[in-house]
Order: sequence, then C-alpha cells, then structure tokens
Amino acid sequence: MTNETAPETATAATEAAATTTAATEAATTATTAVEIAANSALLVIDVQQGFDDPDFWGPRNNPAAEGNIAALMDAWQETGRPVVLVQHASRTAGSVLAPDQPGYALKDFVAERADGAALRVTKSVNSSFYGTPDLADWLTAQGVGQLVVSGIQTNMCVETTARMAGNLGYEVLVPLDATHTFDLAAEPGPDAPRLTADQLATATAVNLQGGGFARIVTTARLLAAAKAQA
Repeated sequence: MTNETAPETATAATEAAATTTAATEAATTATTAVEIAANSALLVIDVQQGFDDPDFWGPRNNPAAEGNIAALMDAWQETGRPVVLVQHASRTAGSVLAPDQPGYALKDFVAERADGAALRVTKSVNSSFYGTPDLADWLTAQGVGQLVVSGIQTNMCVETTARMAGNLGYEVLVPLDATHTFDLAAEPGPDAPRLTADQLATATAVNLQGGGFARIVTTARLLAAAKAQA
C-alpha cells in the first residue's frame, strides 16, 4: 500500500523551486550512454488527483515531476513504445485514493494521454506487480525486458516497483526527476525521526542504484535517447 498517514509539517522545508533533485545529478554520469529498447515500457505509477491535497500529505518535492512525466509519455507514444498506467485503489478508510473518492482519478495530463496506453493496472499495495491485470504476465507476453519507472511516490510505490522489477530480472531505469514524494515522519510526534521529501528521494536513489536494483537517470537523457533510438 502507499503511505497514507498524513505527516506533520517537517521542520526543514523542501526546496520548492528545485527542478531536479540532488540525488539525480549525483547518481547520473554524463559519460554513460543510455540505451532505450524499441519496446521499452514506461510505467506511470499512481499519478492521481488525490496527491494534490497538501493538507493530507504535507510538503512535497520536485514540482517539475508532472511536466517530466508528460514529456516521457509523449516521447514513448510518439516512438511507438508502450506506456503502462498504474492506479492505486486504496483499501484504507478515508483515503483520498479510495475508488469512491474524487482523488482516485488520474491527474488531467495523464487522463488526456490515457487512450494511448498499452495497459492499465489497478493495485492496492506498493508494488505494481501485485495488481490486475498481472503486469509480469503482460510484459512477458510482449517480450519487454526494459522498464522505465516514473510516478508517485518516489520512496513508496515507485521504489517498491523498481526493486521488484530488478529482482525479477528486468533492466530498470528510474528518472528520479519524473517522480516526487512528501516529507515523512516515522510516527506522529515532535521527537519522531523524519526526513524531507528530497532526503527520501536521495535515499531512494542510493537504495536502487547502490543496491543494484535500477539505474538512476534524468528525464532529459531518456528523452534524447528515446528519440535518437526510435
């Protein structure tokens, strides 16, 4: 499941004007080529209207995430590569992501591009591989071996999906600047350990690339490679 505990306002505010996280820049090496397979699948995870509620989620990072996700969707569809939309159907009472709530709907820019999606998956847990229809079965049937994982939240459903994809043997690319997350405390209370959204994104980058689950890249490099290798 996604994190649905409304965090208290963090003592250290995130950098609202940042267009990329420091983690992306640190983890990406300009001299390393990015190869995009002809059937590379772009996963767009949980880009839903309920995540626009700051009273529920608290401070977020990377305001450029939505624009970067839209650019990736356009590039994948223009080059004939598959786009997979994943939508979280929360089972938590009162969640803004419950199917009967307005927040369950995809954000407008994703909904406008949804007709071009090759697959739509509904899930109720963190991993996109535990949803309906079965993502792994579809990828196998399509012969897809490379995944680009984007969406919300960086350290929750994006990271979990990328970890599982890496364990399943897929080549996984994560454009960290096409994701975002929220400040998070371990539990309610002023003394609880807490991290800002940018700190959590940095941890995700280190976990995924340092742990060998995925490679962290930038949206700009993915776009250039996808168009050059179309």
